[in-house]
Amino acid sequence: MRCPFCGNEDTQVKDSRPTEDNSAIRRRRQCPNCGARFTTFERVQLRELTVVKSTGKREPFDRDKLLRSMTTALQKRQVDPERIERVVNGIVRRLESSGESEIPTKLIGELVMDALATLDQVAYVRFASVYRNFREARDFEEFIGKLGDGDD
Repeated sequence: MRCPFCGNEDTQVKDSRPTEDNSAIRRRRQCPNCGARFTTFERVQLRELTVVKSTGKREPFDRDKLLRSMTTALQKRQVDPERIERVVNGIVRRLESSGESEIPTKLIGELVMDALATLDQVAYVRFASVYRNFREARDFEEFIGKLGDGDD
């Protein structure tokens, strides 16, 4: 593993342990060149996933991008980061076990929407406003109105 501080190619593992939900191995590493310490995570990847954008463009699936988008929606909300991590792991597992290697962005967006609806209603509305491209206050009113009805 390359040192993120000095670029040295050879780093030493000082400690390894599973994460709390046993979905990854957390490794504490140290660079013998500069002495810096850092953490890496090793996860099981069932298959290479490709995201198919609405424009038809394809790009590799990025778990961190999924985590960032959910974290942004949940910003300043009282949701435990470990719970967010578990939800992201669940979404990734569903995508990997779907049998498809090409995943449309629409499917990923819907899975995130479903997850946020159960995690935090405010984050759900925040994400929906971007995902569904709300243009004016009326769009929020309609969406929240459907929320109260249980339709969305």
